[in-house]
Amino acid sequence: MPSNYPEIHPFVVSSLAHESPEEIRNRMEQQGYLFFKSLISQEQINATRAEVLNLLHSAQWLKAGSEVMDAVSAPGANYVEPSPPYMAVYNELIKGEEFNRLALDTGLIGMLDTLFGEPTLAHSRNIARIIFPQNTLYTTPSHQDYIHIQGTMDTYTAWIPLGNCPMDLGSLVVLEGSHKTGILPVESAYGAGGLGIATDHLPYRWVGSDFECGDVVVFHSLTVHKALPNITEEQIRLSVDFRYQPLSHPIDASSLLPHHNRITWEEVYADWKHDDLKYYWQHLPIQYASHDPKVLEVRSQALQTKKEPANS
Repeated sequence: MPSNYPEIHPFVVSSLAHESPEEIRNRMEQQGYLFFKSLISQEQINATRAEVLNLLHSAQWLKAGSEVMDAVSAPGANYVEPSPPYMAVYNELIKGEEFNRLALDTGLIGMLDTLFGEPTLAHSRNIARIIFPQNTLYTTPSHQDYIHIQGTMDTYTAWIPLGNCPMDLGSLVVLEGSHKTGILPVESAYGAGGLGIATDHLPYRWVGSDFECGDVVVFHSLTVHKALPNITEEQIRLSVDFRYQPLSHPIDASSLLPHHNRITWEEVYADWKHDDLKYYWQHLPIQYASHDPKVLEVRSQALQTKKEPANS
């Protein structure tokens, strides 16, 4: 990592096989995150990885002659959200059947049912990240997800790399225990989400790890987290953000729309081979939440420091 990065301590590994539900819940309450090894099968991860990389290959974002599954970027390719070239590919990516099916992986949902002590409501606004190498300016900054999600604060994000993700490829790190601080002030920032949090004054430590295929970190909506920069020479980092909450808690209606709301569910489902997961949330007893005025206040203050968006 660059010399100006703070020390990163290792994740504590959680295990459903060797720990009780109470131990799992207590660790989340204290740390604000849970890290699991091999929670999802490599076969399922690689099916999603192949689906995404075939799109990038079609867009000529991968190096000619390289193996598609190696995710080697084409010379000069460097696209960021929300530039038009990026969004054209991204809108196709989020239609993917394997991508959306991964969010409902039975092992992942089973872990969340255990954490919540009740059935899990999976948000259908599934998110993917395509992070090109050597573009550190647009590395996802320190932030809390609740500012973007709203609904219940007891929403949790599962961050899953689509393949092995060592730290120098840009894995995710968490500010351990920071969920106890409440909603923190934000400022405009480059990178996904466009809002960042100053963390130097907070009395917590950064924790992280190299990820192997199938590893998952899950964290509370108020837990501060960020990506490390992708400092590899030519490899693209692929990851997904899936969000979940207890079914009995209210949800913001936008969390059940396709990410960015630029396409419809009918467009998402048009080419799917199976119907079993289409509109899965519509038969559930969902409660809807109103907007949190604290979030509106914090976001309006950030507009005073707004930076220009990416134009590449």
